[in-house]
Amino acid sequence: MSMEGMATPVAPPRRPGAPAPAPTHFKGDFLVRARQIVSLYPEPRSALIPLCHLAQEKDGWLTPEAMADIAGLVGVTPGEVLGTASFYDMLHTEPVGTYLVSVCTNIACLLGGAQELLEHVEEHLGVGVGGTTSDGSITLEEAECLADCNRVPCVQVNHRYVGAQTPGSFEQLVADLRAGTRSADIPTHGTLIRVRRTVGIEADPADVAAERAAEAEARAGREGLSAGKGGGA
Repeated sequence: MSMEGMATPVAPPRRPGAPAPAPTHFKGDFLVRARQIVSLYPEPRSALIPLCHLAQEKDGWLTPEAMADIAGLVGVTPGEVLGTASFYDMLHTEPVGTYLVSVCTNIACLLGGAQELLEHVEEHLGVGVGGTTSDGSITLEEAECLADCNRVPCVQVNHRYVGAQTPGSFEQLVADLRAGTRSADIPTHGTLIRVRRTVGIEADPADVAAERAAEAEARAGREGLSAGKGGGA
């Protein structure tokens, strides 16, 4: 397949030592929250995944623009943000519906009618697995074990359990989602956490400094030993 005309998924990396570009996608309260999150960590890049959570809360998925802002805030390349985010199923690097509906078809759920439920869900929504409804409200996915095996078939919406579902109860669930009556227990737009952190890792700065000094001394010792072996050869 020709790559001509295809858009680059994320912005190109900046040159080493170049200043980080000013955020353009995170604005207002979201930019304030982003900087607060970075301030919680002794190393900015440790905030990469929490910032992905924030971006997904904002847009429902990780847009290229958001990943570029995250890269600038933590001092990595946009490609590193994409590489990290794409490792996790709960972080979406492509658009999804307002509600991500996951139907488990692992063995316990399969024996409890999951395949039949999934077929009904596809028919009711008018999309197959991986598809999004025409109104953009629901994306359907088939999931591996969701760890709610005592209530089969297990279904999640935006990673929140909604209990065992039947064809009839699922239709009611969809109606409730579209009517907005489940907002108290099922947040929209891919929100993974609702609790805002206000403190970072609580540790004595002196202890941290001592541990880092010991680590640097040990590293220097290993490098000296390696150099010695190389010279003897």
